[in-house]
Amino acid sequence: MPDASARDDFLKGRTACITGGLSGVGLAIAQALAAHGAAVAVGSRRVEKDPDGDPKQPTAAGAMDHIAVLDVCDAVSVDAFMRSCTDSLGPVDILVNAAGITTEKGVVGHSDALWDQILNTNLTGAFRMTRACLPGMIERKWGRIINIGSTAATVGWKDNPAYCASKAGLLGLTRCVALEGAAHGVGCTMISPTWVETELMRVNTAEVAEREGKGRTGQDIISEIRRQNPQQRIIQPEEVAATAAFLCRDEAFGLSMDNIQITGGALW
Repeated sequence: MPDASARDDFLKGRTACITGGLSGVGLAIAQALAAHGAAVAVGSRRVEKDPDGDPKQPTAAGAMDHIAVLDVCDAVSVDAFMRSCTDSLGPVDILVNAAGITTEKGVVGHSDALWDQILNTNLTGAFRMTRACLPGMIERKWGRIINIGSTAATVGWKDNPAYCASKAGLLGLTRCVALEGAAHGVGCTMISPTWVETELMRVNTAEVAEREGKGRTGQDIISEIRRQNPQQRIIQPEEVAATAAFLCRDEAFGLSMDNIQITGGALW
């Protein structure tokens, strides 16, 4: 990441809340917003504790101001997290819905439980967080809600019906929230990257390779994805983070309702 000292602090005095903020894209966004001066709260189901029982900071550079357990699938957990966040840092000005899961499973043989889990995490979880933050943003006449989507929102893909449906739904939610907040200084935008080089990508490609049983490894699949991208590379988390930070600028308010794709020219 660029040196934080080289960044301006246009977010000083703002509070940002990032779901799924302890790894991958969520962590990169949390670090970027902190580097621009925001007080940052992150929520995750995977919060580790230190010997004193306090939440451990992520190993990557950049300390978070508030870390707490958050399961976006659970309305009680969302309410508890929001209380702890506002008690610690004050009202939320920026919400980034980055929590998400996926798995490779076709429609045939797809269980209701798996479908519900993916939709609940990727779509309903974002709805719950937005419902909690939007009223205060409207009241204060300023807010930014950024949903981390995917090219899956607009491109179907074999063995990904729940994931594609959840991200398509997230795009619809984004547009409705953008309209609801438009007259009150509140913007809502979706960022839709293609494959991003994260631990989740490594896990997913390894699972695909194992299921195929063709002797390929997850790394073989990643290399193939790199070759198929017109830019011959994998998108990095910092690219998504830089876009998210830009969307929080006053000058970017007009981008509300947009679906910004970061793909290097790839379709999926």
